[in-house]
Amino acid sequence: MEVELIAALTGLAGLAIGLATGLAVRVSERAQRTQPPAPPQNALPPGVASVLSVLRSSAVVVDGEDRVLRSSSAARAFGVVSGERLVVDELLAMARLVRRDGEIRETEIQVGPSRGRGRVEGRWFAVRVAPLGSHGLVLVLAEDLTEMRRVEAIRRDFVANVSHELKTPVGALSLLAETVEGAADDAEAVRRFAGRMQIEAVRLNNLVQDLMTLSRIQGDEPLPELHPAVLDELIIEAIDRSQIKAQAKDIELTGGGEQGLKVRGDEELLVNAIRNLIDNAVAYSPEHTRVVVATRRADDQFVEINVTDQGIGIPEDELERIFERFYRVDPARSRQTGGTGLGLAIVKHVTTKHGGEVTVWSKEGSGSTFTIRLPLLHPVRPPVPAAVRATAPPPPLSAPLPPEAEGPER
Repeated sequence: MEVELIAALTGLAGLAIGLATGLAVRVSERAQRTQPPAPPQNALPPGVASVLSVLRSSAVVVDGEDRVLRSSSAARAFGVVSGERLVVDELLAMARLVRRDGEIRETEIQVGPSRGRGRVEGRWFAVRVAPLGSHGLVLVLAEDLTEMRRVEAIRRDFVANVSHELKTPVGALSLLAETVEGAADDAEAVRRFAGRMQIEAVRLNNLVQDLMTLSRIQGDEPLPELHPAVLDELIIEAIDRSQIKAQAKDIELTGGGEQGLKVRGDEELLVNAIRNLIDNAVAYSPEHTRVVVATRRADDQFVEINVTDQGIGIPEDELERIFERFYRVDPARSRQTGGTGLGLAIVKHVTTKHGGEVTVWSKEGSGSTFTIRLPLLHPVRPPVPAAVRATAPPPPLSAPLPPEAEGPER
């Protein structure tokens, strides 16, 4: 009996152990099915990719082995990333420091210097590097500061140049005033110095006027009022305003070209731009020469105004910079001619405001040709197919007359 009882108890114990083991296995399998798999060590945390895709800054995610897991197209375009690596040593060093101590770091760096307009330039970035998750990932954000720095540099140069240009005539007037005071008993000396004071006063007035014009047109705001303008009339007015300077050097001013071309714009600004080109041609032309202002229809959409002189010409390496404010090819000669250094900059901004462009051709010793290209007021439209004309409904009897029937537009 005892043997049979022991055998029975042993069997029950084995059955209980087997059931417990099976139940444990079932529970373990169910738990494995309900728990998500652990993310790989180098995978991005959920949702990070979506956030990075909408950031305005250039974004780069680097793993624990300095490999790039994700980068924006801007980061690659700016030369921050190449292949699977950060190619900027400063960024790579910052990423390693952040990975080591977990502290966020910020700095400004210059990337990819390139040659432009004869000067070494590069792109500037405000960089922020921070840890991302707990697997050694590092996030690098770079905001492009290049345009902001360029604007700041232009502003600094502009203030410095204006201060210098204003100081020259103001200082001359002050010195001449002292000289006149000291020569009060010499009538001839007083007349001579008073004439020079008038010259400096005119130069100062021209500079102030040009600064006011430039401040009006260099912003992003559109011109308030644009009206139809006949180029022939604008050119006649511009030539008339430049006639005194031309006569002083016995330079002939001639207008010509296709007649009756019209543009839409600010007449005063357009006359000012053409006059600046004529004055520039007169200033840099020898005596007894000719300056020609001619118009022509460039194509069905644009018209061109060409100002051609027989002057000294412009060196080829200076052509790209002559439209910069206060830039002078020959500073000494420019001051002798009384120029402000803003004339060609005004021409460029006026032309741009009117939807056009200004270009220049020049050869040293052979003269220059400046060309203003503007949209034509009544561009030639392509002919309407006969089938379209046949099916088009006639205009209502109460419709206004077309512009051609109302007479010439002024």
